[in-house]
Amino acid sequence: MSTLKLKDGTEIFYKDQGEGPVLMFHHGWPLSSDDWDAQVIFFLQRGYRVVAHDRRGHGRSSQNIYNHTIEQYASDAAELVEFLDLKDVVHIGHSTGGGEVIRYVNKYANGRAKKAVLISAIPPVMVQSENNPDGVPMSVFDGIRDQTLNNRNQFYYDLTFPFYGYNREGADVKDGVQRNWWRQGMMGGIVAHYDGIKAFSETDLTEDLKAVDIPVLVLHGEDDQIVPIENSAIKSAKLLKNGQLITYPGFPHGMPTTEHQTINKDILEFIEKEE
Repeated sequence: MSTLKLKDGTEIFYKDQGEGPVLMFHHGWPLSSDDWDAQVIFFLQRGYRVVAHDRRGHGRSSQNIYNHTIEQYASDAAELVEFLDLKDVVHIGHSTGGGEVIRYVNKYANGRAKKAVLISAIPPVMVQSENNPDGVPMSVFDGIRDQTLNNRNQFYYDLTFPFYGYNREGADVKDGVQRNWWRQGMMGGIVAHYDGIKAFSETDLTEDLKAVDIPVLVLHGEDDQIVPIENSAIKSAKLLKNGQLITYPGFPHGMPTTEHQTINKDILEFIEKEE
């Protein structure tokens, strides 16, 4: 196992594989770097160096009970990038990982980031408020908190149905995919997951999106039941200085797994495009 001890003593697990141009993957709540398997092997086979880490409190990283914020997640990513001395990196984030990416690129990249990809991502901000009237009501996130606190084992299995669109008529439900999601979730710490709900729902990344000037690809499924597209990707693409938006009819939140062939192809085309 490869681990990095961060400045505050938290140990971060990471994978660093292959040689070539660098891609760094940032996973969603409450998963781990294993959620990127379909992307990792695809890009390794095409001559890329692939780095993916387990966020603090998640997966095989230490179950730190402190500082579960997008700000801290981005700072942790920066420590790993600097430790590995990565340069000209394409940062790819799914869901909460997309928030981590855009904060990292805006505040911590220090010229090391070349491009970014946001997939089914949480920016600009999820929760409903006076400034975000079409956001997701706080009651939804309170429900996720309650279920994480009191019913985590069953909740993590039940959540896979909307996550992958398996609750839609005619869906090709794969129990192995659901079990793998549950496995990843249960590896992480309950405190990290509980506190992470506030991080992914209430962090306002509007100013980060406005400030980023590197090319950013925004990918989102039009049937995303976890992070509704109208309150996320559509807004993010308008805020970015150099953004490209691709939406997919019928694709779910977990499309990097269920629709990996399409997603990988579009990421590859974006990465290889000369700016």
